Amino acid sequence: MAVNTSNTPAPPARPDPDALVAQMHAEQQQAARGKLRIYFGSNAGVGKTYAMLAAAQRERHAGRAILVGLVETHGRAETEQQLHGLEQLPRRHLPYQGRQLTEFDLDTALLRHPEVLLLDELAHSNVPGARHPKRCQDVEELLAAGIDVWTTLNVQHLESLNDVVGGIVGIKVHETVPDQVFDNADEVIVVDIPPEELLKRLKAGKVYPLEQAERASHNFFRLGNLLALRELALRRTADRVDEDMRDYRRERAIGEVWPARERLLVGVGGHAGDDALVRQVARLARRLEADWMVVYVDAPERQHRPRRAQEGVLKTLALAARLGADTATIPGADVAQALVAFAHERNASHLVLARVQRRVSRWLPWAAASLPEQIARLDPGLDVLVLSPPVPKNGSAVRKPVHERKPMAWVGYIGATLACVAAAVVAELLLQVFDPANVVMLFLLVVVLSSLRWGRGPGAWAALLSVLLFDFYFVPPRNSFSVNDTQYIFTFCLMLGVALVCGQLMARLRHEARVAAERERRAGALARLARDLSGALTQEQVAQIALTTVSGVFDAQTGLQLPDAQESLHAVAGSEGAMDASIARWSMEHGQPAGQGTDTLPASPALYVPLMAPVRVRGVLVLHLRRPQRLQVPEERRLLDACASQIALALERVHFVEVAQETQVAMEGERLRNTLLSAVSHDLRTPLTGILGAAQAALPRVPPGAAADMLVQIRNQAEALQQLVDNLLAMARMQQGGVHLKREWLPAEELVGSALRQMHGRLAGHVVRTDLPAGLPLLHVDAVLMERVLVNLLDNAAKYTPPGTTLTLACRVEQDAQGIDHCLLTLKDDGPGLPAHLDAALLFEPFTRGVVESAVSGMGLGLTLAQRIVQAHGGRLEATSAGPGQGTIFAIHLPVPEQPALDD
Repeated sequence: MAVNTSNTPAPPARPDPDALVAQMHAEQQQAARGKLRIYFGSNAGVGKTYAMLAAAQRERHAGRAILVGLVETHGRAETEQQLHGLEQLPRRHLPYQGRQLTEFDLDTALLRHPEVLLLDELAHSNVPGARHPKRCQDVEELLAAGIDVWTTLNVQHLESLNDVVGGIVGIKVHETVPDQVFDNADEVIVVDIPPEELLKRLKAGKVYPLEQAERASHNFFRLGNLLALRELALRRTADRVDEDMRDYRRERAIGEVWPARERLLVGVGGHAGDDALVRQVARLARRLEADWMVVYVDAPERQHRPRRAQEGVLKTLALAARLGADTATIPGADVAQALVAFAHERNASHLVLARVQRRVSRWLPWAAASLPEQIARLDPGLDVLVLSPPVPKNGSAVRKPVHERKPMAWVGYIGATLACVAAAVVAELLLQVFDPANVVMLFLLVVVLSSLRWGRGPGAWAALLSVLLFDFYFVPPRNSFSVNDTQYIFTFCLMLGVALVCGQLMARLRHEARVAAERERRAGALARLARDLSGALTQEQVAQIALTTVSGVFDAQTGLQLPDAQESLHAVAGSEGAMDASIARWSMEHGQPAGQGTDTLPASPALYVPLMAPVRVRGVLVLHLRRPQRLQVPEERRLLDACASQIALALERVHFVEVAQETQVAMEGERLRNTLLSAVSHDLRTPLTGILGAAQAALPRVPPGAAADMLVQIRNQAEALQQLVDNLLAMARMQQGGVHLKREWLPAEELVGSALRQMHGRLAGHVVRTDLPAGLPLLHVDAVLMERVLVNLLDNAAKYTPPGTTLTLACRVEQDAQGIDHCLLTLKDDGPGLPAHLDAALLFEPFTRGVVESAVSGMGLGLTLAQRIVQAHGGRLEATSAGPGQGTIFAIHLPVPEQPALDD
């Protein structure tokens, strides 16, 4: 091994570009969110709320907008004094079991949108009927809205430490907060006092009233409990500081903390310590910065477990999901083989199991190896960690293993018994024709059918009962269990062995067939949905396919709400069941499920699933499930998510197909129109030039009078028509090849003067004023095109304002919000103003006129052409009303570039 003894430091590691890009995107998203500050302590009474209010008072004096959403003072005078001067949000009243309870008003807080909101007791459970079951979910919505939130939390309310705290104090804490909320907080402030000082405060009545304090000092507030909880709080805070340090090292590429990413696989089986095991592994995964998964193997011996045991497994998987784990339920005839195969599939580095007490036969201790031993034999290279999770002190809370509390399947055993008796009766009749050796096959058939119909236990019982009946009724001496010929003993053993093997094989086949059928049902449903959606061409077809398929697959009344052009949700035809528009709107805006079985409005009778597509949310799928518990199975929930994703993709595809078709039609129409305009304009250009030239040549030779007036009129109309033709040609060229600018430096006075000279004849009936102050900067523009912009604006004003009114051309320099100079060139008239029925922005659309049928000549192209020329120069053209009956103002905003150096 080479050793580097040089004193030259190694060059710093180069940061990963992909990691930097991901970090930049994460920082951009984080910048739009509010900041979460948690005042963290070990117990009630350490001063968390007091410290939060004191900091709020300092921020209020510094000028920040502070709003108290909800603070519980618990009658403490010191804390109540800190509320003076702080604005408090009125509480919301909710009915509950005949009473009116007060709760935090989330909607009003979002509407007020303060800089900082104070919300005490993060782990609080809301009153049923509130939008979210937990206050921490209210906090998440406030943060997403960009509101900073300050809150308080005790260590015993962290989900991963719930069982540890329960083991220390002997009390089950039911209000918990997922660890991700604590870990993702922007700031955690530890509020700590020595336990002795806390006990003094308790005795002085500063924590609870004296009567309640006396009881607390003998239960929760014992010195040993306080010391242990204080240590937990400080250790948990130290873990968070360590995570911040590792994040700092990663952001700056200061070496790798771990050479490889750990991945933990946790196996649960419906035992008493499964919940504690999941919490223990969650803490371990956080320290190791490891990914982790929790899996349950649905083996044949577990298929007859009672409903309570099944619900316990689903609750354990739901707990794991809340703590940040991936969950799965996998089928497998052998638990060890299924776990090893899943570990290989997911590339798990460690397999974690709970230590389970099992009964071992005193006569055959080697007959059944433990699950860790079986896994070690199957894959010696897989690390197996066997943990001993703490068991709750309260025996009533302990969930016994499935095999210890599984009730007898009396129906199966009774059925197997009756089948064996019926086989014995039939065999008695068959003995008149067949030998006893042939009758044995009848009993084997009964064993196979019993195993297939009722499972392993009844199948084994049928095997044993068949041997006993065959011995009692058909082996000499009959009607006795005695055996004259010893060879029958071998027959009995062989018959029993064959029957047991056949029965177990049939039970396994039955289980695998059931699992395969479930897989086929899910895969087939998803395949049918994808096939049908692939042929849908309209939104209505997609909606009908979705409603029909989802309602059949999930046995539910199904509805679908889709947004219209104004983003208002409407139920599609064929939707079933009542749908709450407010819940659907919330689900669509937040992109999260809501309603039954979720953390948002769980009291709702329906489940609202957003249809998430790559570009945006395309609608909301509403399900009234007849069996809501089926979605507690992870595979069923994943199937619903996959169906929703397929529907969303189909809706998005149909939407973009419609957009593409509309765009294609518009492009073809625009191309045809441009071709027609170009052809017509060229055909009109030659005769117009002749008419205009003849009128101008004849005008000096005609004496004043009626003939001269007619020639002037011919000249003016020919000039107007020629300008219209020029606009048509320019518009056609822009549509085909864009705007090509030939920029040059020009003063604003020269542009204005050139346009006024060109419009001199048509502006003869108006008063024209200019306001062009000295010192205006030079403009870097295309002189010909910008002159056309001013000519079109002046021509528009001359057409739509009465003779004798004033037109004012002004120019000045002003700064925008970013401090950038712009040249503002305005044309104000004293005419009737903008049309009341038409939006100002629509005036710049092609072929749009203020009055559809009018004696005023024109085709509605002048303003459109002017706007496109201004936009090509990097500016913008706007039209605003100067007031009722006070005319219109057209404003041209052009950027002022760096001025060129002028020669002396």
